[in-house]
Amino acid sequence: MVVKAAKLHTSPAGIHHCQFSVEHRSTQVEANLNRQAFLRMQVVATGDWSQHLTRELIEGREVKIQGFLNRHESRNGNPILVLHAQHIEMIN
Repeated sequence: MVVKAAKLHTSPAGIHHCQFSVEHRSTQVEANLNRQAFLRMQVVATGDWSQHLTRELIEGREVKIQGFLNRHESRNGNPILVLHAQHIEMIN
């Protein structure tokens, strides 16, 4: 689910970047026991296809995202994992 609405940025090279945050909650089985899984993660979609996403990726929207993880640095230098979206499917 989208928890931070999408914002569109354009790099000095003219490349479009759409950034937003998602949350995942589920119950997983580990060692035959149920475990609650919870994650919030920043997502970035890059390229021309990302321009229209800011209208669709609003808070509360359910999405399915495919892509890859990459390391970024926060403003204070701490490493963070970011999901680079290659395909986004709107669920609701």
